[in-house]
Amino acid sequence: MAKNLVIVESPAKSKTLSRFLGKSFNVLSTVGHIVDLPKSKLGVDLEKDFAPDYRTIKGKEKVITELKKAAKQAEKVYLAPDPDREGEAIAWHVANKLKTSKAQFFRVTFNEITKSAVTEAFKHPREIDTNLVNAQQARRVLDRLVGYNVSPFLWKTVARNLSAGRVQSVALRLVCEREEEIEKFVEQEYWQIKALLAKQPDEAGAAQTFLANLAKIDGKSVVKPGDANGRNVTISSKEEADRIQADLRKQDYVVTDIKKSKKRRRPAPPFITSSLQQEAAKAFGFSPKQTMMTAQRLYEGIEIGSEGLVGLITYMRTDSTRVAEEAIQHVRKLIGKEYGEDYLPNKPNRTKSAKGAQDAHEAIRPSKVELTPEKVNKYLTPQQRKLYTLIWKRFVASQMADAVFDSDGYGGGGPLRTARLSPTPDI
Repeated sequence: MAKNLVIVESPAKSKTLSRFLGKSFNVLSTVGHIVDLPKSKLGVDLEKDFAPDYRTIKGKEKVITELKKAAKQAEKVYLAPDPDREGEAIAWHVANKLKTSKAQFFRVTFNEITKSAVTEAFKHPREIDTNLVNAQQARRVLDRLVGYNVSPFLWKTVARNLSAGRVQSVALRLVCEREEEIEKFVEQEYWQIKALLAKQPDEAGAAQTFLANLAKIDGKSVVKPGDANGRNVTISSKEEADRIQADLRKQDYVVTDIKKSKKRRRPAPPFITSSLQQEAAKAFGFSPKQTMMTAQRLYEGIEIGSEGLVGLITYMRTDSTRVAEEAIQHVRKLIGKEYGEDYLPNKPNRTKSAKGAQDAHEAIRPSKVELTPEKVNKYLTPQQRKLYTLIWKRFVASQMADAVFDSDGYGGGGPLRTARLSPTPDI
């Protein structure tokens, strides 16, 4: 009996899918792209609508031969690379290489590698999205046109073996323009004055202190250079600051009013690709490449004891903060059970994705929120453990109630405590 053939791009992913799909499916991997533009020449026909000249990547001949052999024995071929434009392009290239097969071809995508998500995806296969394929092809052609023409110029004018690309060339220009602005900046001296004030000591001899900023002089606000006008003033020299400080030391200080208020802070949305890279760099010193490689492994599957290979997070290349309704219900249930109803908002938190976001995939979240870091840590490497914990905590926190705290001027809550000088000073 002919088996259904499933083609993915990653060997790790093929192991996970084999476990979910059973013996009637043969799951093979392309190990990434199978074709690309040639290395030795431009590979883009400028006279024929920038048509790319794709060549089989060195070392992939054996992979293609195995795929062709398997496709001839299959009734259906499911193309299941990653759910993005690179994955769509791989699916299209594979379909072209196997077009002599009599099998039916289908494209399947899933945002998380769990049994339910994979099963649902195979119930609703689709055709290859040519718009996504064209998007990837346009990106690849632009990379080649920019890199192939600019890099040799760098070799001649700067140093050998330098490269320039579609993104890094523009980024370098932005850095250079910013550096020019910094060099043109004219320094202007200004001073700020603060006073450490204390209440009268209590019976135990302790005194509560707080820091007060000098906000006004003769009714005019103290501001930085460039902000001064008829209603504002700048302390522009050390001599002026010393004179003001000497006058301030002679004064008595009385707190005339204390304003207290409730402050609310909404939880941060779940991660998208860029915010995950930023937070991982800040928290652990991970490079963007390190973060994405670790996330890819968590997405494709980790051996979790008796459960076998489990995809721990959703797809990690996304610009959307959207979350599946089922995942929201699961995390709300966990919050109510583990943290209490006080931490659970009446309605799920929804965050709009940034303007211009493609919104093709969900935000980055745990595929099973019940798999807490404590439950899976022993199966993960140190890097995987750190990143999974970061993703899990961010997702759970994103569906919690707003943080509420009292603000009276302490702890960065804002200048809500005001002090008046007494007697009325000359400044």
